[in-house]
Amino acid sequence: MRGVSRLSWLKGEVSPRQSLWFAIALAVLACLPVLLARYPQMVDYPAHLARYHIMLDRAESPFLKEYYGFQWYLMGNLGADLLIWPFAKLFGLEAAGRIVVALTVLSTGLGIIAVEWTLRRRIGVGTLLALCFIWSPAMLLGFLNFGLSLAGALIAFALWVRLEGKRWREALFVPIGLGVWLCHVSGWGALGVMVFGYEWHRDKSWRPFLAPWPLMAPFVTTLFAGEGTRELASYGAHALTYKWSIWKQAMKDQIEWLDYASVILIGLILFGSLCLRRFDGRLGWAAIAMLALALVMPRHIFGGDLVDARMIYTGLMVGCLALAWRTPRWLLLLAPVLFLGRLGLTTADWVRESQHTTRLLTMIEDLPRGARIASLVVTERREWGYNPQEHVGAWSIVRLDALNNSNFALPKVHMISIRQGGPFFRDPYHRLLRYRAKPIDLARYGPAYEADWLWYIGRDEPASLPKGAVIVKRAPGTFLAKLAKPPRDS
Repeated sequence: MRGVSRLSWLKGEVSPRQSLWFAIALAVLACLPVLLARYPQMVDYPAHLARYHIMLDRAESPFLKEYYGFQWYLMGNLGADLLIWPFAKLFGLEAAGRIVVALTVLSTGLGIIAVEWTLRRRIGVGTLLALCFIWSPAMLLGFLNFGLSLAGALIAFALWVRLEGKRWREALFVPIGLGVWLCHVSGWGALGVMVFGYEWHRDKSWRPFLAPWPLMAPFVTTLFAGEGTRELASYGAHALTYKWSIWKQAMKDQIEWLDYASVILIGLILFGSLCLRRFDGRLGWAAIAMLALALVMPRHIFGGDLVDARMIYTGLMVGCLALAWRTPRWLLLLAPVLFLGRLGLTTADWVRESQHTTRLLTMIEDLPRGARIASLVVTERREWGYNPQEHVGAWSIVRLDALNNSNFALPKVHMISIRQGGPFFRDPYHRLLRYRAKPIDLARYGPAYEADWLWYIGRDEPASLPKGAVIVKRAPGTFLAKLAKPPRDS
């Protein structure tokens, strides 16, 4: 009888409230990497933190004023830049950065839950699979503004559905749309596609094309925006090869076979649900539109990179939310296995790499404030996974008000400008993409001619150093060298 009872319990359905609290607990658990790792291990994170430091403290630092300029632009890429301000005042910059990362993760998870709960008043397999995309490649790369805008888009879409029939819904969504756009333009675009898809499911006529009109205020705003929003779109080099790679890497993290298997599994589930007509068109149309748009969209828009790839991550997430299954308890308990397994690996990697960051930062702990540092990070291109130390040099700005070449500082795209070091003293010239263990020749490393120190991070020792450079500090995988600053024509 006990066995029969357990079997009946597993075959039964979870109550809506139980499923809701279960999903909320998983969304909170998604913050585990941020809670356990001292340094967030997102590729671009140190460069973003350095920008926040320059933005907040430049007026009080003679070194920051000498090395960097900063000019605000009104553009759709300001989410974390605005959010960091109050938290940094209250908790300090480094703690504030971790809080913003945790809030981005948590709000994305809660946004996923809000969408399904609003549509179906229950939580099913779709939400538990969609949680896998909280830690998408975009988040691991450190696209915080995009993450905040995506969370805002999910919550705003749930509100759009909830307020259906209210006469004042459109008026309310004018500022909401502007707020999502202000966080990041890609999340704003995703919100527009979700609203269109929802309305298209209800009325396949010309009306759904006009339904997102309350979100169009940013078009007017752009007319008055700064130069940072006027970068032309571009597909980049080797467009077809690149397009194929971003689809293969739609769930890229650290283990190649697992990431491929995860994409294939999600794809098969979505395709099978579509064939069996267990696909909720209220979100299904939006998912199909996003994935189709990813095929034709350019890689770069307004200076942002991987614009089309972000649409893939979002399309797969929305596709999971379109799964309209009523599931027994055993399947609901089994569904989070993929999310939990991947989360555990991400957490372990963050803890390990955070310890590595701690070791790397010992290289600069004795340098004077305002040091001029040229950093070089070697990334092995043949190895799967991201190198979270690519912008580790930017920590010298946060800790020492240093001049460093790890910043994103494209003219007319980013709010930072670099006043010293020359036009190439910025991302991506701090990074060496290495193929097939080629020798690393630093004899003519350009940024070294504009600095007093060379901070090297790489698995293998370089074959040569700039002329006159003397290594003064070393640890496994890194060293600090004093530069002789030879003449430029040497």
